[in-house]
Amino acid sequence: MTPAALAALHARCFTAPPPWGEAAFAAFLNDPLAFLLTEGDAGFLLGRAVAGEAELLTLAVAPESRRLGLGRKLVARFLYQARLRGAETAFLEVAAENAGAQALYLASGFAESGRRKDYYARPDGSRMAAIMMQRAIL
Repeated sequence: MTPAALAALHARCFTAPPPWGEAAFAAFLNDPLAFLLTEGDAGFLLGRAVAGEAELLTLAVAPESRRLGLGRKLVARFLYQARLRGAETAFLEVAAENAGAQALYLASGFAESGRRKDYYARPDGSRMAAIMMQRAIL
């Protein structure tokens, strides 16, 4: 997927936190520590691994392709790729209001490790918390 395609899908999936633009995706794709996993044009996961840790940067699945197991498959592939890159721990941040994503991550072995108050902006300018999650990579 091109940076433009990634940004377009991200915009279909997110309003809060705000979706990332094409330039942000281009920068990550040029980062040698970052890696992109895709499920056709229906979904993607962007991760990064460095110094024994892996971060799930973002995951997006097209609204019409949800509830088909694509998110779970992408997370499993992320954990595998992170392990190949020497990561022993994986972490992520998720909007406190995104119950679907939280359920996916809990089912994938992640556990809440903290919260960041007022971390993400909503379109109306108000703020919401981020839940930090982590898990060991075996």
